[in-house]
Amino acid sequence: MAQAQELEDGPAAELPDIAFNVPSVEGRELDYVQEVVRGGHLSSGGAFARRTAELLAADSGSAEVLMTTSCTAALELSAMLMDLQEGDTVIVPSFTFTSTGLAFARQGAGLLFCDIEPDTLGLDPAHLATLLDEHVRAVVIVHYAGVACDVQGIRNVLADWPEVQLVEDNAHGLFGTWRGEPLGSLGRFATLSFHETKNFVCGEGGALLLNDPEDVDRARVLYDKGTNRHAFMLGQVDKYTWKDTGSSFGLSDVLAAYLLGQLEQRDVVQGKRRRVSERYAAALAPYADELGFEVMRVPDDRGSAHHMFYVLLSHRDRRNDVLELMRKAGVQATFHYQPLHTSDAGRSFAVRQTDCPVSQDIGDRLLRLPFHNNLSDPDLDRVVAAFLEASTATLPER
Repeated sequence: MAQAQELEDGPAAELPDIAFNVPSVEGRELDYVQEVVRGGHLSSGGAFARRTAELLAADSGSAEVLMTTSCTAALELSAMLMDLQEGDTVIVPSFTFTSTGLAFARQGAGLLFCDIEPDTLGLDPAHLATLLDEHVRAVVIVHYAGVACDVQGIRNVLADWPEVQLVEDNAHGLFGTWRGEPLGSLGRFATLSFHETKNFVCGEGGALLLNDPEDVDRARVLYDKGTNRHAFMLGQVDKYTWKDTGSSFGLSDVLAAYLLGQLEQRDVVQGKRRRVSERYAAALAPYADELGFEVMRVPDDRGSAHHMFYVLLSHRDRRNDVLELMRKAGVQATFHYQPLHTSDAGRSFAVRQTDCPVSQDIGDRLLRLPFHNNLSDPDLDRVVAAFLEASTATLPER
């Protein structure tokens, strides 16, 4: 009897870990993949890529949407469209993924790293104003966690620099809004990500949103490996040939088919993710002051895309201790970006050193909770309990 009881209470009876992210099938993804495979057109430029692009263009109001192999590829295409020259500079936030800066450095631009403001973790307009000069060609903004940055503050600063272009790295923000306007509609270019960690996925994928109609024709040429193939397909020329620089940016129709199945369920998916956000906020906010942490904020004039949920601990060591205790409890929370301005590559691509103390502070203290579409109520309760227990255990002695 004792042996049987031990087996019941042993490893077999333990709850499985709660993963940080779990991609899920939400609609007709698998049916569409079968359809495209049976149809025989697997490469880019197929019917499913067209349908997906049309859906995204209708939501954002963009002049054209180009489906790409990744958000990184979309950023690289936007950089190519700017015809950056030696001596040109692009301003990017320090608190972001490497692709935000890498895409422009690859085209020869120098980088200037801008700090973030603490409310939304988006680009800080006050710091931006100190970085602008005659060499700056573009400013790249990130809507961290799917919450719009201080768009109005940034527009106010750029009003005195009309030649500086605004680019949205909207990897987190699809279907989020700023003052009722869709994220992705606010800059000359915007980019999206459909990596498996995002709200809507196809494994690897992205999109470039063109918000200026004058960019469409050349973007099509660069997108089609430097050829005027698109004009040929429309019957505008009798043959197509090499016209410009470019690359192979197009998304396979197999992946586009999977993505369309996801996007068709956007209201369902966003409803699920809103529920996770609201449960976390309601469960954690009452303990924030007592246990010494901060809960992420969404300003009243912004509609969150519900990409993630984060908290801020009091300092780096405590954040790391909380992560370790949560993982021991079977809850896979994690940290996020390390500031780019302190990285080896960031230093080498920067035209000059900049101070980004908020980026450094947030990078040290931020903890992301498990977040995916189908987290159950018991799972959410486990995450909250593990975080509160770990926060209590790591409280400094008073």
